[in-house]
Amino acid sequence: MRSDNLPRNRIVATALLALVPAVAFSQSFTVKVENLDRNGNFANAQVYNDFGCHGDNVSPRISWSHVPPGTKSIVLTVHDPDAPTGGLGWTHWSVVNIAPSVTSIEKGASGNATLMPAGAIETLTDFGNSTYGGPCPPAGESHRYVFTVSALSVASIGVKPASSPALVAYQMHGNIIAQAKYVARYHRTSQ
Repeated sequence: MRSDNLPRNRIVATALLALVPAVAFSQSFTVKVENLDRNGNFANAQVYNDFGCHGDNVSPRISWSHVPPGTKSIVLTVHDPDAPTGGLGWTHWSVVNIAPSVTSIEKGASGNATLMPAGAIETLTDFGNSTYGGPCPPAGESHRYVFTVSALSVASIGVKPASSPALVAYQMHGNIIAQAKYVARYHRTSQ
């Protein structure tokens, strides 16, 4: 190694070492779903009340932390990948255009303007409503429900309450900075 490269190599090494603590101690974007039992299963309060299910259909409390820098809006989706729809799954809830300063959606917020974060929009689910639709798998089946909180690089996506889950996904495409996921479960024992 030539001696004239030593100062430059030391500067580069020092700069890299200065970055290590920030990377090593940064906390990851996470999501938490409350109102579930200790095994991560939905309570009857969150279960859908139709299609043979007899729950209260109350949206759970969802919170997230460590939103990445540069986030301009948040999108929450709840999707059942196990639904018998030929591999497409089933969207149970979608809330878009949540301000990046918001860190939770309160229990029972769906359909309640005073509890829903200001400016947030609930869009269509696969039940055909623009509100939360709880779990309701076919009798005898256990399904996963993936809660995804997406940090976006745009302040809003061009959707309305009547927008489909596919349009929400399309508008998010290319704008996702990071995602945090939580998987809850529900087993339906009978009709």
